[in-house]
Amino acid sequence: MAQAQGLGRRYIKAFFKGFFVAVPVTVTFLDRVACVARVEGASMQPSLNPGERQVSDVVLLNHWSIRNYEVQRGDIVSLV
Repeated sequence: MAQAQGLGRRYIKAFFKGFFVAVPVTVTFLDRVACVARVEGASMQPSLNPGERQVSDVVLLNHWSIRNYEVQRGDIVSLV
């Protein structure tokens, strides 16, 4: 029984160590490199949400290209 409690404590300790490392890394990645966004509505048709479907598209927003000024003609730019 004592061995099971020790194993449970080690598991919880390892979980929190991983959690406190993963959260800042994930937040930094989403803020600096890229994030996922949903495009809804007809404003971007026909490029996104083609046709008369009422489904939303999912896009990857690349923050890195904007920071390096690598935007070219034909790219879709999102402002938040």
